[in-house]
Amino acid sequence: MSASLSSEDLIQLQKAKQLLENPGLAAKMSNAIGSPIEHGLKLLPQSWNSGINDVTQKALLKASDAAIYTMKGTSVSLASNRMHKLGVALTGGMGGFFGIAGIAVELPISTTIMLRSIADIARAEGESLDILDTKLACLEVFALGGRSKYDDGAESGYYAVRAALAKSVLDASEFLAKKAITDQGSPILVKFTAEIAKRFGIQVTEKAVAQAVPAIGAAGGAIINTIFIGHYQDMATGHFIIRRLERSYGKEKIEEEYSKLIS
Repeated sequence: MSASLSSEDLIQLQKAKQLLENPGLAAKMSNAIGSPIEHGLKLLPQSWNSGINDVTQKALLKASDAAIYTMKGTSVSLASNRMHKLGVALTGGMGGFFGIAGIAVELPISTTIMLRSIADIARAEGESLDILDTKLACLEVFALGGRSKYDDGAESGYYAVRAALAKSVLDASEFLAKKAITDQGSPILVKFTAEIAKRFGIQVTEKAVAQAVPAIGAAGGAIINTIFIGHYQDMATGHFIIRRLERSYGKEKIEEEYSKLIS
């Protein structure tokens, strides 16, 4: 029989679930621009839906090529969330200035900064960036967009998303154990990032809708991007708290306890 969670770890698990199951990205962006972002859907180009997966997947591949490898494998310090928010705010200013046309240029830069922030949070929760599993777990955070009206509700919960990605994660892990994660031509890595891009694209669309509002401007774009990275910092914090607890108690025990908690 597995050990019961300590009171402190139960508090941490509750914190993680609140972050992962109640992110409210669309609501936060709607508050920032003063109107529901759904009203901006008609402002997106007609070709947006067909091109969003390509844009997000390219952004993820470019980010994985550069974001993690200039960072130390382990760290005893807290994650530098504010510094990364500032970097993404600056790129958001560019996106806001150019509007929807700036997304393709701005998103790879923002995604790279966000992945560095996610990796920083992973280290703060005891992960080593020298381990392949951690690198894949960092990319996995982009699939944890939380619940959205555009999601299939059956696959939007935290453990449901992890289960849906499990085969792709395993295949990528086995392949990349022999190759570099930057081998972008790999069909297996392309498949893995495509699975993540499918979910990341939902959140990118919400961001694009907010930035498509004509009056948003550079300042508004910076605010939207700050909210955007804050969302994924929350996802990363919850994800890596869960992984830390799973290392102590086992995945089945933590998933069982997670399901009992009210988010």
